[in-house]
Amino acid sequence: MEDKKIVVKATGLKKTYKMSKHNIVQALCGVDIEVKKGDFSAIIGPSGCGKSTLMHILGLLDRPDEGTLEIDGVDMTKLKEKQAYKMRAKKIGFIFQGFNLIPTLTAMENVLLAGKYGGMKIAARKERAEELLKLLGLEERTNHKPNELSGGQQQRVAIARALMNDPAIILADEPTGELDSKTSLEIMDILKKLNREENMTFLIVTHNMEVANDCKKIIRLKDGRNA
Repeated sequence: MEDKKIVVKATGLKKTYKMSKHNIVQALCGVDIEVKKGDFSAIIGPSGCGKSTLMHILGLLDRPDEGTLEIDGVDMTKLKEKQAYKMRAKKIGFIFQGFNLIPTLTAMENVLLAGKYGGMKIAARKERAEELLKLLGLEERTNHKPNELSGGQQQRVAIARALMNDPAIILADEPTGELDSKTSLEIMDILKKLNREENMTFLIVTHNMEVANDCKKIIRLKDGRNA
């Protein structure tokens, strides 16, 4: 059996934030991480261990001070901002704790917007969005705005949005953090099914051990380092 393709490879990631003249925070102190196609992994660790900083760097929302980061074989640390923006739109799907849907747009419009950013043509965009919303059981909710949807439905819209451009990896930051326990289980079941049946690659940041134990692999951080 051939080795699975490496989707994300980060080596020696370091990040320091200067909060004030005398307050310097070393968020990452040389973190290594490797994610292969079809992985379903969790990043866990105590508050302040560097989970969010690592997620921001892997999602190209921030840059490391030192270290290398390759996504889908491309060295991200050498990209200019415009190139990083394009790569982020096409290669990375995001699922956030607070859903981050645009409140004035319908479920369909929120999902379509991701396709627009990813450079999809209008017809393909519409077809893909309809397919994803149906897949996630939201075909009756396509014209509803976020405030007309339950928390679980909003997160399913966010999942559809994350999948829109068929990304190389989906980064999920506390995806069940604002949901009750029953809805949390439903959302995790959806993610596991997508991983199992569509071979989608997930990296989930969580402090919830039930969520982490649902994953195939656990990456532990402590004090900005691999634990």
